[in-house]
Amino acid sequence: MAEYFEGIGRRKTSTARVRISKGSGTFVINQKTLEEYFPTERDNKTVTEPLSVLGGNRSDYDISVLVRGGGVIGQADSVRLGLARAILKMDPELRVELSHAGFLSRDAREKERKKPGLKGARKAPTYTKR
Repeated sequence: MAEYFEGIGRRKTSTARVRISKGSGTFVINQKTLEEYFPTERDNKTVTEPLSVLGGNRSDYDISVLVRGGGVIGQADSVRLGLARAILKMDPELRVELSHAGFLSRDAREKERKKPGLKGARKAPTYTKR
C-alpha cells in the first residue's frame, strides 16, 4: 500500500478523516466523487481551498475522505481542516501559508444545550406580571 498522510478535521458535530497520497488526482469522499458528494460550487470550493497551497500540481495526489455526522456545511468545513492538516504532515514547510490562509484554525463553535425552564438555550417564556 502506498504511503499516505492523514489529517482529522472537526466542525460542529461532523468529523472527517482525510488521507492524501501520491497518485493520479482522484478525490473520493465516502466512496463518492467530490462532485457527487458536494454538488454545490460553494461546498466544492470550500473543500478544495487548501489544495491551492500545493500550487498547480493537485492532480499528483489522491485524496480519500471518510466524513460522518453533521450537515453539509459542517462536513465541508471539517474536510477542509482535515485536508489542511494532512497537507501539513506531508510538507511541514507549508505551515506559514496554510495558517495565513486560515486553514489550520478549528472553528470551535458548537450548539448550546437547551436549559430547563427555558424555550431554547436562552429564550425564556414570556413574563406576565399577573
